[in-house]
Amino acid sequence: MRDPYGRPADSFGYSADVLGFSQGAFTLLRDIIAQRLGVFYGDDKRDLLTDKLAGLVAARGMTSFLDYYYLLRYDTDAERHWSELMDRLSVPETFFWRQPEQILALANVVAPRHFEQRPHEPLRIWSAACCSGEEPLSIAIALAEAGLLDRRPIEIVASDASEAMLERARRGVYYERSFRNLPAHLRERYFTPEGQGWRVQRRLHERIHWSTANLVEPAAVRPLADAHVIFCRNVFIYFADQTITDVVRVFGGSMRDDGYLFLGASESLTRLPTEFDLAEIAGAFVYVKKSAARVAPAPAADAGAYRRF
Repeated sequence: MRDPYGRPADSFGYSADVLGFSQGAFTLLRDIIAQRLGVFYGDDKRDLLTDKLAGLVAARGMTSFLDYYYLLRYDTDAERHWSELMDRLSVPETFFWRQPEQILALANVVAPRHFEQRPHEPLRIWSAACCSGEEPLSIAIALAEAGLLDRRPIEIVASDASEAMLERARRGVYYERSFRNLPAHLRERYFTPEGQGWRVQRRLHERIHWSTANLVEPAAVRPLADAHVIFCRNVFIYFADQTITDVVRVFGGSMRDDGYLFLGASESLTRLPTEFDLAEIAGAFVYVKKSAARVAPAPAADAGAYRRF
């Protein structure tokens, strides 16, 4: 049995993998996916990866998952296949006003502090792995509610590795599931009914700059991480520790010296070697770049809202 590119399958030791998903093929695909996309599937997630890949393998008339590995590894059109795979692996579980205490800490403490210290310097915010756009739009809503979005120089950049997710974000139409945590008056204020969904106001949507970026590609991340605030929430739960360390190192190398990194509720950097200290701001946990934590104490007006661990 030979693969589609002329290499004997048994040259990798997997000649038995003609049908189904052998342990050998799983290991090869798992490792190449982790290397390229950051997403790591442990042995306990083998069935999950099988379900996600089976449709792609069958659609190409392939007889084994090993053939799909060869496609990703050697095909001349591999970039298109990787983009398609990224769309398939994306987890579109997101909604407006998720972990609102972090968004409110940004709008009510971090942003005012920034403009008090640097009144003419734009506040740059990056929503990494923004999925279909609910997170950066929630940030824009909170800043608008705080009276800052239209009166202060603020730049919001949002990125995702999935083009399919970004297409939804650029469209700007959302459905009931996305609003399950957003206060009703904010939906009425910033969205207009359209068909079965709601379209975000143009003035709000246009404040977001949408971009494609893979977090495990430093060249793509560095210009985006040149920010004062990074939201990278509910992404690292899918990454191995070494990948997280590598990504956060790029964040720290590019982020402004007074940088803040917001992660998801179930994510932590405390066990990893990073440039960030854990702090609490207005009831929200945030990682602060260590140099900033030493030289940029909170102003007296909100000193009680800031606590570094």
